Amino acid sequence: MIDSEIIVVGGGPAGSSCARALKRYGFEVMIIDREGFPRIKPCAGWITPAVLQDLEFREDEYPFTLERLRHIHFHFFGIRIPVPTRQYAIRRYEFDRWLVERTGVPLYHHRVRTIRKEGGRFILDDTYRCRFLVGAGGTSCPVRRTFFDPLVPREEKNLIVTLEEEFSYDRGGGACRLWFFDHGLPGYSWYVPKGKGFVNVGIGAKFSRIKARNDSLRRHWDRFVEKLERQGLVKDHPYNPRGHAYYLRTFPEMLRRENALIVGDAAGLATVDMGEGIGPAVRSGILAADAIINGGTYSLNTVPRYSAFTILSPLLSRAGWK
Repeated sequence: MIDSEIIVVGGGPAGSSCARALKRYGFEVMIIDREGFPRIKPCAGWITPAVLQDLEFREDEYPFTLERLRHIHFHFFGIRIPVPTRQYAIRRYEFDRWLVERTGVPLYHHRVRTIRKEGGRFILDDTYRCRFLVGAGGTSCPVRRTFFDPLVPREEKNLIVTLEEEFSYDRGGGACRLWFFDHGLPGYSWYVPKGKGFVNVGIGAKFSRIKARNDSLRRHWDRFVEKLERQGLVKDHPYNPRGHAYYLRTFPEMLRRENALIVGDAAGLATVDMGEGIGPAVRSGILAADAIINGGTYSLNTVPRYSAFTILSPLLSRAGWK
């Protein structure tokens, strides 16, 4: 049996942030992840200045691809609205590996299937044992599935499904673009330049509305690809998109059961308006660590539910808003 005071299941931004904070305070902690690092992770890779602050690094200290986004072009029903901003785009292939390595904690490559509680400790697959357990395994996190879903099952109306692809494209670059509600899509599509010739393109939509209309996300993807071709943003690319799913932030929240806590997508924290996930994931991991360290309440009151203010803050500052 492999013992640790704390086990974090999932080494993404939420899990790594939690593990790093716990390690720095002197706790014995380890991460278990079903995949190795680096790994391909479907994600637009948008991060805010608040993420840099929470993770305690400056723009010039990040050793990999960090593209500053100075404008975001919003498209609503054929109307383009360019908005000045200060955001960043990262590649999850690089970002997640960097985060997990900087934790300085042991990383085990293992897919957790069963969890039980015995004698005040958690037993994972009869192999790992701990006193505190943090679920950071994304939407299908086994910690959530075992201890939280039976009490607070998630509602389908908050489920977002996506198709996206990240690839090297020698004509990439330019501004970040977001298209809302194109051809009745109950969501939005995006084009995010990543720097060093990489771009990420994708679509995301509410699953319940797609289902109710007997619609197809793939149909919307095909139309989106045609738009990218027609506007000259991506030409002659042989697409091979991947899908993933996540949940939007809802209230009330159940985030802790005794010594089991959930963070990031396992807790369903993506912002309601933009589906931003990395910022809430990082902040939730740090807050969960604080609750364990101080023996206090685990609350996400300081995690924003909306992203719009973050995007618009430079514009509001110019207009004299505080």
